[in-house]
Amino acid sequence: MIRVKKFGVLQTAKVAAIIYVFISLIIILPFAMLGSMVSEEFFPELADFGVVALLMVPIMYGVIGFIFTAIGCVIYNLIASFTGGIEIEMETAQD
Repeated sequence: MIRVKKFGVLQTAKVAAIIYVFISLIIILPFAMLGSMVSEEFFPELADFGVVALLMVPIMYGVIGFIFTAIGCVIYNLIASFTGGIEIEMETAQD
Protein backbone atom coordinates (compact mmCIF):
# COMPACT_ATOMS: atom_id res chain seq x y z
CA MET A 1 0.00 0.00 0.00
CA ILE A 2 1.09 3.51 -0.75
CA ARG A 3 -0.29 6.30 1.36
CA VAL A 4 -0.91 9.86 0.12
CA LYS A 5 0.05 11.85 3.20
CA LYS A 6 0.22 15.33 1.72
CA PHE A 7 -0.38 17.27 -1.49
CA GLY A 8 1.85 20.12 -2.62
CA VAL A 9 -0.77 22.87 -2.53
CA LEU A 10 0.61 25.30 -5.13
CA GLN A 11 1.82 22.66 -7.59
CA THR A 12 -1.46 20.74 -7.46
CA ALA A 13 -3.47 23.97 -7.79
CA LYS A 14 -1.39 25.06 -10.82
CA VAL A 15 -1.96 21.74 -12.59
CA ALA A 16 -5.68 21.81 -11.80
CA ALA A 17 -5.99 25.41 -13.03
CA ILE A 18 -4.45 24.47 -16.38
CA ILE A 19 -6.80 21.49 -16.66
CA TYR A 20 -9.78 23.76 -15.92
CA VAL A 21 -8.66 26.20 -18.63
CA PHE A 22 -8.46 23.46 -21.25
CA ILE A 23 -11.78 21.92 -20.24
CA SER A 24 -13.50 25.31 -20.36
CA LEU A 25 -12.04 25.99 -23.81
CA ILE A 26 -13.43 22.70 -25.08
CA ILE A 27 -16.84 23.57 -23.65
CA ILE A 28 -16.97 27.29 -24.47
CA LEU A 29 -15.60 27.25 -28.05
CA PRO A 30 -18.75 25.85 -29.70
CA PHE A 31 -21.03 28.06 -27.61
CA ALA A 32 -18.99 31.17 -28.29
CA MET A 33 -18.98 30.53 -32.03
CA LEU A 34 -22.71 29.80 -32.07
CA GLY A 35 -23.37 32.84 -29.90
CA SER A 36 -21.42 35.09 -32.26
CA MET A 37 -23.32 33.85 -35.31
CA VAL A 38 -26.76 34.08 -33.69
CA SER A 39 -26.21 37.42 -32.00
CA GLU A 40 -24.79 38.98 -35.17
CA GLU A 41 -27.94 38.04 -37.07
CA PHE A 42 -30.61 38.80 -34.49
CA PHE A 43 -28.95 40.93 -31.80
CA PRO A 44 -26.19 43.08 -33.34
CA GLU A 45 -25.49 44.80 -30.01
CA LEU A 46 -24.44 41.41 -28.56
CA ALA A 47 -22.12 40.47 -31.44
CA ASP A 48 -18.98 40.73 -29.31
CA PHE A 49 -20.31 38.48 -26.54
CA GLY A 50 -18.80 35.36 -28.12
CA VAL A 51 -15.34 36.91 -28.22
CA VAL A 52 -15.61 38.18 -24.65
CA ALA A 53 -16.83 34.78 -23.42
CA LEU A 54 -14.05 33.04 -25.31
CA LEU A 55 -11.49 35.15 -23.47
CA MET A 56 -13.04 35.52 -20.02
CA VAL A 57 -14.57 32.13 -19.25
CA PRO A 58 -11.33 30.09 -19.49
CA ILE A 59 -9.52 32.68 -17.37
CA MET A 60 -12.29 32.62 -14.75
CA TYR A 61 -12.36 28.80 -14.72
CA GLY A 62 -8.58 28.72 -14.29
CA VAL A 63 -8.58 31.19 -11.41
CA ILE A 64 -11.52 29.57 -9.65
CA GLY A 65 -10.06 26.11 -10.23
CA PHE A 66 -6.74 27.23 -8.75
CA ILE A 67 -8.38 28.73 -5.66
CA PHE A 68 -10.69 25.80 -4.92
CA THR A 69 -8.02 23.19 -5.59
CA ALA A 70 -5.65 25.00 -3.23
CA ILE A 71 -8.38 25.10 -0.56
CA GLY A 72 -9.11 21.40 -1.14
CA CYS A 73 -5.42 20.51 -0.80
CA VAL A 74 -5.09 22.43 2.45
CA ILE A 75 -8.20 20.73 3.85
CA TYR A 76 -6.93 17.31 2.71
CA ASN A 77 -3.52 17.95 4.27
CA LEU A 78 -5.15 18.90 7.59
CA ILE A 79 -7.41 15.85 7.58
CA ALA A 80 -4.59 13.53 6.45
CA SER A 81 -2.44 14.69 9.36
CA PHE A 82 -5.07 13.23 11.71
CA THR A 83 -6.17 10.19 9.70
CA GLY A 84 -2.96 9.21 7.95
CA GLY A 85 -4.17 9.97 4.43
CA ILE A 86 -5.63 7.94 1.59
CA GLU A 87 -4.21 4.49 0.96
CA ILE A 88 -3.65 3.35 -2.61
CA GLU A 89 -2.74 -0.18 -3.63
CA MET A 90 -0.53 -0.28 -6.73
CA GLU A 91 1.24 -2.95 -8.72
CA THR A 92 3.85 -2.87 -11.44
CA ALA A 93 2.68 -3.57 -14.98
CA GLN A 94 3.57 -6.96 -16.41
CA ASP A 95 4.47 -6.61 -20.10
